[in-house]
Amino acid sequence: HGIDEVEERGFTSGHKPSLQAEYTTATSTYETHQKSACKRGWFIYGTLVDAVPQWREQRDLLMSAKGVGKVVAYTLMSELPELGKLNRKEIAALVGVAPMNRDSGSYRGKRRVSGGRSKVRTVLYMSMWSTIQYDPKIKATYERLLAAGKPKKVALVACMRKQLTILNTMMKNGTHWNEKYA
Repeated sequence: HGIDEVEERGFTSGHKPSLQAEYTTATSTYETHQKSACKRGWFIYGTLVDAVPQWREQRDLLMSAKGVGKVVAYTLMSELPELGKLNRKEIAALVGVAPMNRDSGSYRGKRRVSGGRSKVRTVLYMSMWSTIQYDPKIKATYERLLAAGKPKKVALVACMRKQLTILNTMMKNGTHWNEKYA
């Protein structure tokens, strides 16, 4: 597609007002539909969790931790059923927040995180920003790693692993959040 074709169709600054109005209306309708569908999905999921006592207890355990809301709790429950059943190294590797070596022979490569369950990792990444603000011990860990010269993302992933380990222990022992865990 050339520039002439783009201009001919009206996708440049000189586009037709009716096309802009159609686009705005379609975008607005789509966004409204997506928000509505998302709210319905969370409502249905919340209703299902409320109906099963074991799921309700798991959600309440997870949500007792700082930085863990409904999105994180429901994602962990649905995407990581092994939570509370594995040890800390296994659960970190399963999610993809454990450092893996790139060694071969005498070569010692950089340790990197890779693989794992991307949905869980993404949700933990987003919740970690809130956790760093409201949990003084996780914040101290993050700041200590930054002071040691670690890149921000490395420090953040280390905190994600720490939070995941704490949540795993909570689920394994069936205990609510306690300041001593962090």
